[in-house]
Amino acid sequence: MALKYLHTMVRVKDLEKSMAFYELLGLKKLRQVDSESGRFSLIFMAPPGQEECPIELTYNWDGDEGLPSDSRHFGHLAYGVDDIYATCQTLMDAGITINRPPRDGHMAFVRSPDNISIELLQNGGALEPAEPWSSMENTGHW
Repeated sequence: MALKYLHTMVRVKDLEKSMAFYELLGLKKLRQVDSESGRFSLIFMAPPGQEECPIELTYNWDGDEGLPSDSRHFGHLAYGVDDIYATCQTLMDAGITINRPPRDGHMAFVRSPDNISIELLQNGGALEPAEPWSSMENTGHW
């Protein structure tokens, strides 16, 4: 039996805010499925050229009462980026908190609007340490 990765699902509370966050990371909307009878929307997003590796954003139209409120049990998503410093700066400029700055030029962690940890890893080898990132203290959120 062959096993094939399909997608990762995360439940979101504010669909527009969550989609904007993933767009800042560089993901593009592939498709959307709206279920009137189930009262939910599924939005599939992926990096350009990697449509086989989507994230599924699940949005319940009537809210998430009765569901776990802390999504930290999920773990994290990981994406490779071409310039970790530029990516983190773009996110910061948009008001996103960098929970674990890329001090080492290799790895950073941010959180989505729905408290999903996103690990950013520098493609290839680590970049040279750069200010202000190399002297940033851990924010205590990680």
